[in-house]
Amino acid sequence: MVASQKRSYRSVTLLTTANFFVKRAMGTTQDKELRNFSELRTAIGAGLEGKPPRERILFAACELFYRHGVHPVGVEAIVEIAQTNKMTLYRHFRSKDDLVVAFVEQLAAENAEILENLLGDGCGTAEQKLDAWVDHVEDVLANKRERGCALANAAVELDARHPARSVIEAYKQRKYDRLVVAFRDAHYSEPERLADEVFLLFEGARISLQCGGMGPASRLVSMLRHLLSTSPRVNRASLPIE
Repeated sequence: MVASQKRSYRSVTLLTTANFFVKRAMGTTQDKELRNFSELRTAIGAGLEGKPPRERILFAACELFYRHGVHPVGVEAIVEIAQTNKMTLYRHFRSKDDLVVAFVEQLAAENAEILENLLGDGCGTAEQKLDAWVDHVEDVLANKRERGCALANAAVELDARHPARSVIEAYKQRKYDRLVVAFRDAHYSEPERLADEVFLLFEGARISLQCGGMGPASRLVSMLRHLLSTSPRVNRASLPIE
């Protein structure tokens, strides 16, 4: 395993450890909220309309897992919100663990698509891509429904051997690798180190939001822009002519 991969895996471990204490502190409030099905159904009801059973179940699970965590949410709550029954749930998902895997797979795919649309080929110059990504970070933090990274939140609750963990770790590694490529394309001298710093700042800010308001997270965008503007770059005159 290369050094950059070790660094990125260590970053995920530090973040999920911090998330454990956040989730434990929120547990009592979440248990009370879970009992109020009417409010939950009203909040996410529009997203269920017209969907077939499997999609309703997965949609309800995604909403409940993100709002309350994987462990506090049982299949009874999921089928109640999805307006179906446990027999139908188990027809589409062999177990709750399978549903959790489907949940993180869907999130990983959605997030990967967003990242590709921001940093992928054909998305502008290297500088334009990074500006678009920072703007996206700002939009994420401004979202009133923001409760941290759903994948990191799930990872801290799951046993290391749970099949969903490998999905989460693979996505986080792809995200890290995509940032490294973006920084290398922008001719930063140490793209791996810069990716480490940016990765930890963004992920850490999302955890900070769960601990009571914006706080340090309110300065994230300015910190990112400062970091990107001041980090050393390769002298363009020394770059090979293509």
